[in-house]
Amino acid sequence: MSVQDLPGVYLNAIRQEVNGMCSSLEPWLLVVVTFVVSACIFKMHGFLRKDESLLERLKRLCFNVIKNFPILKGYISKKMEKTKEEITSEVLKVNKGMPFMLKLPETGWAKEKIFVETEKYTALGSCDWEKGKVSGAVYNYNEELVEIATRVYGQCAWTNPLHHDIFPGVHKMEAEVVRMVCSMFHGDENTCGVMTSGGTESILMACKAYRDRALSLGIDRPQIVAPVTAHAAFDKAAALMNMKIVHVRIDESTMMVDLKAMQKSINKNTCLLVASAPHFPHGIIDPIEGVTLLGLRWNIPVHVDSCLGGFLLPFMDKAGFSIPPFDFRVKGVTSISCDTHKYGSTPKGTSVLIYRDQSLRHFQFFVQPNWPGGIYASPSMPGSRSGGVIATCWATMLHIGDRKSVV
Repeated sequence: MSVQDLPGVYLNAIRQEVNGMCSSLEPWLLVVVTFVVSACIFKMHGFLRKDESLLERLKRLCFNVIKNFPILKGYISKKMEKTKEEITSEVLKVNKGMPFMLKLPETGWAKEKIFVETEKYTALGSCDWEKGKVSGAVYNYNEELVEIATRVYGQCAWTNPLHHDIFPGVHKMEAEVVRMVCSMFHGDENTCGVMTSGGTESILMACKAYRDRALSLGIDRPQIVAPVTAHAAFDKAAALMNMKIVHVRIDESTMMVDLKAMQKSINKNTCLLVASAPHFPHGIIDPIEGVTLLGLRWNIPVHVDSCLGGFLLPFMDKAGFSIPPFDFRVKGVTSISCDTHKYGSTPKGTSVLIYRDQSLRHFQFFVQPNWPGGIYASPSMPGSRSGGVIATCWATMLHIGDRKSVV
């Protein structure tokens, strides 16, 4: 017997052994056992492939078991009901006993009554937010901006940029806002972007673009790699768009993302690396250049979330503060999100998402050409959008200008 014959001999011996073990079993039992074992393997495969770590799932399982003990379940229910009552009581207290409108009035109100009621509603609450010190709510307020925003919104209240052929003026305003933001972040003639309703939508649309880009490259389950300090909107994007998100630890001394940990988190499914400029928890700018080096090495796009600092960092050099480059000056930065309605001082409801070139923005768009109502296409999450908020953003930016942004 030659060496080449050995595999066949061993396989035949194994076959005879297995057949001997199963000779006493009925065929139906073999079918059932095969089905049960296959189902268990499939279930275990799905369990092990879940995004949440095994440790986290075990913690959650233990918590659910403990909280359902009869003595604890009753205690927790009482606490929950008490908390609901306290929240309801606080809301009613703030409303000062004013009744709620539960249905349309039989006859429409006169404009004078509407103005009076509006005064009552806006007077609710004890926070004097107009004086500032309401972090995360109102970033700038002055009477001149109110006058400009009110008048401009009134002129554009009924416009809708979805119909650019009907409202070319507000369409032009949007294009100019995007271009001004591109210039702030040192974009060239190839940079482009869109306006959105806020930072969360800007982040959602960026993730949508990179997900679709990854799908076009044959990646079935695109993965986001982001610092634990990145905005929670990235988690929302992953949940909404069937993406996996891997959270990377930060350096405890610098509060910046740990680049070594980020590198270890990259795999063949990674479609996006995230850095913040700055991040919300500590106001620290991540090492943008270090993150882009990883992106360039593995050909992975890098998004810089500058929703908070978008109207601060671009003016730091002119104000006399030296900071590392964080924008399109850094090779490897492929997109940036920037909120105009924070330190840009515009009324709430606008943000800007910009890309290094149109090939990336292309993946953000949604088009349905086969709808019976005609071709449906939109550049961002909504279809119809308020031209009024676009116009007030445009007007505010032009009023404040470059010099006031520095001062």
